[in-house]
Amino acid sequence: MAIAVTRYRFLPLTLLAGALLSACTSQQAPQMKAGEKPVDVASVVRQKMPASVKDKNAWAQALAKTFESQKLAPTEENICSVLAVAQQESNYQADPAVPGLSKIAWQEIDRRAEKMHIPVFLVHTALKINSPNGKSYSERLDQVKTEKQLSAIFDDFIGMVPMGQKLFGSLNPVHTGGPMQVSIAFAEAHQDNYPWKMDGTVRQEVFTLRGGVWFGTYHLFNYPANYTAPIYRFADFNAGWYASRNAAFQSAVSKATGVKLALDGDVVLYGSDEPGSTEKAVRKLADKLSLSQAEIHNQLRKGDSLAFEKTAVYQGVYKIAEQKAGKPLAREMLPGIQLDSPKITRKLTTAWFAKRVDERRAKCMALN
Repeated sequence: MAIAVTRYRFLPLTLLAGALLSACTSQQAPQMKAGEKPVDVASVVRQKMPASVKDKNAWAQALAKTFESQKLAPTEENICSVLAVAQQESNYQADPAVPGLSKIAWQEIDRRAEKMHIPVFLVHTALKINSPNGKSYSERLDQVKTEKQLSAIFDDFIGMVPMGQKLFGSLNPVHTGGPMQVSIAFAEAHQDNYPWKMDGTVRQEVFTLRGGVWFGTYHLFNYPANYTAPIYRFADFNAGWYASRNAAFQSAVSKATGVKLALDGDVVLYGSDEPGSTEKAVRKLADKLSLSQAEIHNQLRKGDSLAFEKTAVYQGVYKIAEQKAGKPLAREMLPGIQLDSPKITRKLTTAWFAKRVDERRAKCMALN
């Protein structure tokens, strides 16, 4: 299981995903390569998944419906890409157990209480009342094993107890879930073509096998990019769409200006009009780029889309940097991001995540 950071900014209770696309073009979804033949998605899933997975048929049906509804190329590589992410994130469990989740949940509640200047003992007292299922919130928190269970506790706590709304407002602090650990906010923003009738909310659907697979696959494949290798999309899913391209751009900015930058893929401060370190560095090139500061800012804000590559700031920075370097520079690079979460017990990075998932994809491809 891997923890991720992403351009969607979330609270500490966050397990996020990773992603990939094969030999990418500027298409919205992966296309068939020359000489590639379509396969039966369900059959390949059954063949490639380990024998230890008990609900192979459910996985096969979910992926077949997902590929059909998202109009994805039904190739072995694309199927293995989805399976690799799911194996890395959850070992093919629709609602994976998270070690130490109870402790993490209590720490988050206490952190919120301290931030709101509410005595911790008052919060703990409030949690001793019975929840809708008959158990107290404290009992449920002590016994919680999965993010689906924790999300349900917070939903009840926010909806039934004034203290819950005071601490969390209407925002459930569990932000990801399911077999691909997809962002719930992402799912809520991309539910239009979801092929199954939902029994509850999008949040609840993410915690199901079919929902987690569908939304995770959407995040995996449904954005255009010009990468030369799958590994960069794995990094993107972990760090945010276009993070690999943007990290390479930041490297070019450093070469053009001499300013050392964190190659994290964030070319602007998202959610703010204030200039970040990358934008400040690019502004040093304003005269050479023949761009105003406002033009630089507006063009950098396209950094979350393919259109960024057509901007004067993107093309101009590379021209200056390559003249200095005396050689062509990369348009893709694994972001240099240290993953930080209460669930991580060792030093992990986005690059580690991307390489690990890519290894799983390759092993899947080699299975007959």
